[in-house]
Amino acid sequence: MVLSDIKLLLVDDEEVFRKNLSRLLLKRGIPSDQAADGNDCLNFLKNNNVDVVVLDVKLPDLSGIQVLKQIREKAYAAEVILLTGDATTEGGVEGIKAGAFDYLSKPIEVEHLITKISQAYDKIQHLKAQKKEAAFRKKVEDQMVATERLAALGTLAAGVGHEINNPLAIINESAGWIRLLMQKPELKNIPYTMDIENALQKIDKSIERAKHITHQLLGIVKNHDVLISPVDMPELVKESIQLVSRYADSKGVAIKFASDPDPVEIMTDPYQLRQVLINLLTNAIHAEHESGVIHVWLARKKQEIVITVQDNGIGIPKENKDKIFDPFFTTKNQGEGTGLGLFVTRKIVERIHGHIEFQSSVGRGTTFYVRLPVKTTNN
Repeated sequence: MVLSDIKLLLVDDEEVFRKNLSRLLLKRGIPSDQAADGNDCLNFLKNNNVDVVVLDVKLPDLSGIQVLKQIREKAYAAEVILLTGDATTEGGVEGIKAGAFDYLSKPIEVEHLITKISQAYDKIQHLKAQKKEAAFRKKVEDQMVATERLAALGTLAAGVGHEINNPLAIINESAGWIRLLMQKPELKNIPYTMDIENALQKIDKSIERAKHITHQLLGIVKNHDVLISPVDMPELVKESIQLVSRYADSKGVAIKFASDPDPVEIMTDPYQLRQVLINLLTNAIHAEHESGVIHVWLARKKQEIVITVQDNGIGIPKENKDKIFDPFFTTKNQGEGTGLGLFVTRKIVERIHGHIEFQSSVGRGTTFYVRLPVKTTNN
């Protein structure tokens, strides 16, 4: 432990005592800040990181115990060492009950105080290490759960082609056969014609949704080869926007695209990148309000291309921000989403050596950034 790393605050209304103590501690390698009363101490803690507070029990405005209780209520990470001038231990015991690390009686021995400061700092570092270890353990556990879910998904996806796609083909063929029958002259005026047509449309939509789900499932577990070729980035973005334009129009959403004046032609996989853009644009359209506008930018920043997709929709709540790339996580209504779109999107971006990140505020919208390394055709 390096003593100079300790962020120390001395709180005492006796200026001479406080400054002398600060000087003695500095000689031993511990710099300190100072506060003359309880309110000064709390204001300092509000704006600064402090490891250890050496706090006098008797202060002119608030008592040291009151200050200690506020430090604990506000969940400041600092450990508190109380100083008491009383001959009794009553104030010190009360302070320990209120959450103080320890207490010392005046006059104090500087070496003893330094030992207590060091011990308090060691406690803080130990707690930080425990929190870091707990966070790491949780991350590993979450990754193990995700891996197990993906393994189960792989088993499921292996049989998807035969078990789901074949029945879908039969349903689709049967729906088409019914349409052909409905076109025959002798069936032209049968009752419930419109009801039958509405039912067929529902069948069509359900078939398309089921196909989309099976496609995503198979896409997750299948090892795709990355087919690198020269890609005109503005043209690829425009093409992707065009592919989702009908969906955008149905929602009353406009998509505006802007690009740097000198776009870069890069080497990447256009097919997989197009899927990424379509996924992000589709999500943005779904989140956007009616008559809303989605902005798409294409820019070069040093050695990377940045594709930005911004909506002004509902945004992502704080509690969901760590989950949006998890498989099967979705906030959409039942039947509107599978929870696989962003999971697949991130996998594709990583596969083509890129990086995806986002910013979001509830009620103000979400912005996704896809960063791709620049590998121009001239490299």
